Amino acid sequence: MAINSAGLQPGRGAGKENMQSHATLVPEIAALLSAIQLRCVECSALYPPVEAQSSSATGLVPRYRCECGGVLDVELEFTLPKQVGMQGDEESWHLMERASNASAVGALWRQVFDERASSPPIWSISTDKLLLDYSGVWRYRELILPAPERYVITRPEGNTNLYPVGMENCPVGRIGHRQIGTYAGLELFFLKHEGENPSGSFKDRGMTAGITMANMLGASAVACASTGNTSASLAAYAAQAGMRSIVFLPAGNVAAGKLAQTMAYGATTVQIEGDFDAAMQLVEQVCNELGIYLLNSLNPFRVEGQKAIGFELLQQLDWQAPDWLILPAGNLGNISAIGKAFRQAYDLSLITQIPRIAAIQAAGANPFYQSYQQQFQKRVSVKADTVASAIKIGNPVSYARARAVIEACDGIVAQVTDEEILAAKEIIDRSGIGCEPASAATLAGAHKLVAEGVIKRDERVVGILTGNLLKDNVTGIPQQRNSAVVKPNLDAVRAMLAQ
Repeated sequence: MAINSAGLQPGRGAGKENMQSHATLVPEIAALLSAIQLRCVECSALYPPVEAQSSSATGLVPRYRCECGGVLDVELEFTLPKQVGMQGDEESWHLMERASNASAVGALWRQVFDERASSPPIWSISTDKLLLDYSGVWRYRELILPAPERYVITRPEGNTNLYPVGMENCPVGRIGHRQIGTYAGLELFFLKHEGENPSGSFKDRGMTAGITMANMLGASAVACASTGNTSASLAAYAAQAGMRSIVFLPAGNVAAGKLAQTMAYGATTVQIEGDFDAAMQLVEQVCNELGIYLLNSLNPFRVEGQKAIGFELLQQLDWQAPDWLILPAGNLGNISAIGKAFRQAYDLSLITQIPRIAAIQAAGANPFYQSYQQQFQKRVSVKADTVASAIKIGNPVSYARARAVIEACDGIVAQVTDEEILAAKEIIDRSGIGCEPASAATLAGAHKLVAEGVIKRDERVVGILTGNLLKDNVTGIPQQRNSAVVKPNLDAVRAMLAQ
């Protein structure tokens, strides 16, 4: 697959000036890519992120899979930044160089990230200046992708709220929020709402990294298969970068809000007869054949961006790791990414323990759960059917990555019914927070696992809400049809409210 191959001609989609391809990379990008390796999660084979191919239009071919068919994971040596918070302080820099014990190294990394988080979002007079430190992804750039600043495409994303909603840690006066902890049966419970990202879902975390890589490689077009959230995010970031975006959607299975976003941002939509898994298979073939840069979670740099969810929630908890993280499980990219973030944070001594992860699937879209029930002896695929469209996936791409995470952290995989998802969604909506249906699998899973005694009521738990309420403004939301119209007087209103 060649970036910008003859499959997409210059002048189509974005302006011609944005469709130029380059046979070689500029030195700073070449140096960055030479420091990165991609390792197969199945057979451990190593590859460079891009490979030379003389027959391609650019001479460069990005790699998404191993020769064995396995997905790839990014490996990058982390280097503490010399300049952050230490300009002119040679003694501090030499301290960093000499730091040999784990606690000292961890303290230095925490100092870097905490100083960046405290920086106010003030725009420089220079129009080239980006607020990388203000992004909840690029704040951790040394651990994600240390891209040259001028290539970074950011809105910025991240900085999503971590709501204390447990029976004991919920602030006084937040009665609505406390009902979430009561429903879950948890005393110390937090919800991190990734629906507060720019396009309304956690996908922006990975997309800023993926589009940035596409930008560094000179890609003119990007594509994905999607149940809606990925397509909306892809279209938004591609538009910002002046790239053409092409999205493959399962016809009739994308919520109207997500489809509206995708189209408003200018994406070319290809609705196919089939489910997400069919769309995923097709988009991979199309990208390989036409030279379009693929930005599903098969792309290892997408997963790197999503690691920021893990880093940010740890920082919001003052680097005190929770006992459990609970999140919905669809294509399994988030489990893979956040699990990797926790492991790397532990290796860097940012935290002293790795949280256990509970992956929650819808009962009608539960291939990962079924595999877990068989101790991962067999990879299962299903014909997915659930109201939670964002996790309506029967053959998840990141299965191998997620399996490794669950096994490494002594995690679990559970399933909940659509009825349990909608009941939990009503609790979250009526609390004043709100979420799309797939997000509510988190609370439904917490409720179930506490009731079963798997999670103790006094353990500290963080749950992830993945998408905004308006992503799907129909499913699980009361619809007012033919509602009563009253006369404009006090008596009429009083009579209506008394009903």
